[in-house]
Amino acid sequence: MAFASKKVVVIGGGPAGLMAAEVLLDAGVKIDLYDAMPSVGRKFLLAGKGGMNITHSEPMEQFLSRYGKRRAQIAPLLDAFGPNELRAWIHSLGIETFVGSSGRVFPVGMKAAPLLRAWLQRLRAGGARFHMRHRWLGWNESGGLCFESPDGLCAVQADAVVLALGGGSWARLGSDGAWVPLLAEKGIPVAPLKPANCGFECEWSEHMRSRFAGQPVKSIAISLTDADGNVLSRKGEFLLTATGIEGGLVYALSAQLRDAIDAAGSALVHIDLAPARDLQRVLDEVSHPRGSRSMASHLQSRLNIHGVKAALLRELASKEDYADPVRLATMIKALPLRLLAPRPLDEAISSAGGVRFEALDGNLMVRTVPGVFCAGEMLDWEAPTGGYLLTACFASGHAAGHGALKWLEGS
Repeated sequence: MAFASKKVVVIGGGPAGLMAAEVLLDAGVKIDLYDAMPSVGRKFLLAGKGGMNITHSEPMEQFLSRYGKRRAQIAPLLDAFGPNELRAWIHSLGIETFVGSSGRVFPVGMKAAPLLRAWLQRLRAGGARFHMRHRWLGWNESGGLCFESPDGLCAVQADAVVLALGGGSWARLGSDGAWVPLLAEKGIPVAPLKPANCGFECEWSEHMRSRFAGQPVKSIAISLTDADGNVLSRKGEFLLTATGIEGGLVYALSAQLRDAIDAAGSALVHIDLAPARDLQRVLDEVSHPRGSRSMASHLQSRLNIHGVKAALLRELASKEDYADPVRLATMIKALPLRLLAPRPLDEAISSAGGVRFEALDGNLMVRTVPGVFCAGEMLDWEAPTGGYLLTACFASGHAAGHGALKWLEGS
């Protein structure tokens, strides 16, 4: 085979690294995969514990919009290996997929473990060699890859290298960002790692923290005005925590919220407690005669505002707001909440920042370090949950694998 004498080292055993390994194995390249953890795919497995959302079935134009500022860089990767190709690849492992009511795509059985087991069996059958508990320490003077292993320090030579080292969240699963200074030593530009798909902090009263932390706030909408004056709005639910808010609705706006806090020190969002009713309808209900009933009972019976929703309204609205039907209706439709900081990076579902695309060529090879390719979450992009993160990780691994093949052909 044309590549039988070639050896590629893949560092990182998440979806991006494993996909790059498969592409190279299929071409006959010898693959050695190294990972610092005792087994591969740990974050992948945990992400799929509650239901493995592998990708999304929405139209590609909308799909691509999920990648925000890095849409232009992610689009070519998805052109080559997008949601349809990913589903077909999963089917090739003997695992069927289905589209849920939300448009999200799941493997039958909803779990990540069967998919990973089938995948690893195929990789091992193809000749991939796995080296666990090998932490990458960078390069030595002769260009060898240095590892700290159970048997001590070792150095490995390779014809090409694929780095798929993850981001900076969930350090206990291997994504600890320890590679950042190693690339900095090589002069490779890296955008600082920041939390993405994360919760945010605010100042709750002791009453809110002690009585309502851990409760979901459902059937609401959140809006944010960005730096350009555009109003971003999402419907859904979030979880009230002891330190602030988190959950799917918050994650969908986390990039804009984080950037707003970076720019101004805080971010002001407005919560619509009754998104199914317009302001006039809410005002009509608030103004309806309530007789001897308390305002709390009135709002519950007329607008279904009770429990944690009522607590939010009491927390963030003033006595003067409650005394004026117009002000109260306005508060119900746009309750202001100031967010002060994102939660720490290690708590985040994913991370923003990483190796800048400007440092890479079209094949994801580092321009200043020929033969070294980067893939996965360690690249400078982010996306919301919903299958977008995994899809781009698979796609970038696929691209890095093919990029390495082109490099081997040329060298």
